[in-house]
Amino acid sequence: MVIDDSNTIRRSAEIFLTQAGCQVLLAEDGFDALAKIADHQPDLIFCDIMMPRLDGYQTCALIKKNPKFSATPVIMLSSKDGLFDRARGRMVGSDHYLTKPFTKDTLLQAVTDHRGRRPA
Repeated sequence: MVIDDSNTIRRSAEIFLTQAGCQVLLAEDGFDALAKIADHQPDLIFCDIMMPRLDGYQTCALIKKNPKFSATPVIMLSSKDGLFDRARGRMVGSDHYLTKPFTKDTLLQAVTDHRGRRPA
């Protein structure tokens, strides 16, 4: 799943992941994502930090607080690469942090690193 309020980022990630053989689910914001996560139970979630209504930190925290999804890897996406941003991501339970703009290689490496981490 890719959660980002930027259509460009969502589509770029979708193209990269689809070309690599992944099934991709898209969400525009945290509220949209939470409904889709419950229905589709993704194996891996990429989540933008700066989004309207429900930001990435809040979205990640809500995902991780749900026992059904607490083990699902969440990778934060941000244009900020500061230590504070990374630390805050860890505090809400994120498993990895990617700086935007990401490349196809860094996106797919994150998938490889976290694939199969969620228990069945």
